Amino acid sequence: MKLAVISGSHRNGSESGKVARYVQQQLTSAAEVSSTYVLDLADNPLPLWDPEAWQPSEKWERLWSPISAELAASDAFVIVAPEWSGMVPAALKNFFLLCSKGELAHKPALIVAVSASMGGAYPIAELRMSSYKNTYLCYIPDQVIVRHVRDLLNDPAAPQSADDGRIRERLQYALGILLQYGKALQQVRESGAVNLTRYPFGM
Repeated sequence: MKLAVISGSHRNGSESGKVARYVQQQLTSAAEVSSTYVLDLADNPLPLWDPEAWQPSEKWERLWSPISAELAASDAFVIVAPEWSGMVPAALKNFFLLCSKGELAHKPALIVAVSASMGGAYPIAELRMSSYKNTYLCYIPDQVIVRHVRDLLNDPAAPQSADDGRIRERLQYALGILLQYGKALQQVRESGAVNLTRYPFGM
């Protein structure tokens, strides 16, 4: 399977980017994973969605089509979302607006929230409430919150504290569940039951 990791922070040198790189490293070592793709919204800031994105457009063909193709070829996703003032960053919300061609449809995703302190719950609630409707993305029941992120995942090779070890174990477990959902939902997409042409939007 191909796995895609989306780093939702548009801050350069972000802690979310660090977490995304660690997740990619763990996925690369999994036997079920043939390749990975990382979209770091700090490295690749996308313009705000506009109606031209739904029409033939040289601008969007150049900016979005390569990303869209990578997402469409992926079987599962990890969404790394920092909490900014109790919200998901604007760039991540914008990302979901652009995923309008079934790139994420009926594919599983793991939410990994990131907080510099004891937060992190609000991005999970926000993503589960709204970002799946028209994308048809399927969030798995498991989720991970990386609290006090500056103290964790700094050495890719080994944990530096008991808390660091626990969050690595929880991430490894959740990624294992994600891979199983990735296998299972392949059957749904191949079943012929999905009709995004007639039903492109959720209710």
